[in-house]
Amino acid sequence: MSFPQNRLRRLRRTATWRRMLRETVLSANDFVYPMFVVHGDNISNPVASMPGVAQLSVDRLVQEASEVYDLGVPAVILFGLPKRKDPKGSEGYDSEGIVARAIRAIKKEVPDLLVWADVCLCEYTDHGHCGLLTASGEVDNDTTLPLLARAALVFAQAGADAVAPSDMMDGRVGVIRQLLDDNNFTHIPIVSYAAKYASAYYGPFRDAADSAPAFGDRRGYQMDPANSDEALREVELDLEEGADIVMVKPAGPYLDVLWRVKEAFGAPTAAYQVSGEYALIKAAGEKGWVDERRTVLESLTGIKRAGADMILTYFAKDAARWLREEQE
Repeated sequence: MSFPQNRLRRLRRTATWRRMLRETVLSANDFVYPMFVVHGDNISNPVASMPGVAQLSVDRLVQEASEVYDLGVPAVILFGLPKRKDPKGSEGYDSEGIVARAIRAIKKEVPDLLVWADVCLCEYTDHGHCGLLTASGEVDNDTTLPLLARAALVFAQAGADAVAPSDMMDGRVGVIRQLLDDNNFTHIPIVSYAAKYASAYYGPFRDAADSAPAFGDRRGYQMDPANSDEALREVELDLEEGADIVMVKPAGPYLDVLWRVKEAFGAPTAAYQVSGEYALIKAAGEKGWVDERRTVLESLTGIKRAGADMILTYFAKDAARWLREEQE
């Protein structure tokens, strides 16, 4: 039976009907807020390409983490900017490094906020790549793995609630899981950037984290944007190695991949609405070309609808406020 007997608009007529029949419900509980931490005191360095985002010293970071928690956002993920960079990314696995210090400070002041620690070397190496280099300048997968595992252990010892390897080295989840388990951190989950694409959407992040490669690019270890089946193989391997949560990055341009991952494995799945996605919406909103609030909430709803159980987004604070206002 079809029109005129069936009229789907009948159940869209009022806000109450729409609310009752909504299939995807977005909430602050879905968000993870990325934060950038630097050495020093009382520092807030705005990131020009990401309006509303700043590099923060530990004291200011703790203040913002408390604000995030008060808005109902359950987790943050930390990215560090070191005092000095070197070929081995030494501060990335230093127990007195900036991220380890920030973890301890947040957990002291906001103990119930989940703190994830990004595990990668790109912010800490003087060449900007995610691993150690061979003499010919190629990223050396296998010699990088022990350093990534060491970083994960340092963050767990500092009090991190999860470690999140983002480097895309083969085998890193298994090596991290083994070292954590050997040191009695069997309870610490691994959030694997399992399907991380070599995307053009990362530009503003590289400004924020000062992590642009000094030469070449990352296409030799991050995924080709043309591939989808490969993402399923990556996710399957990471789950076999012990990943507890798998991630698709970026989110918006890869909703098909996100849906396939969730359908294929049913594992807890995260998606990262990356810096370029954030910057594009911000710029269009400032120009008046789109309604920023509606566009943000629509984009986040779409990511959740595609299968994300959690969304890493720089809009977490704003979105949490807007969703709270809608409920009042």
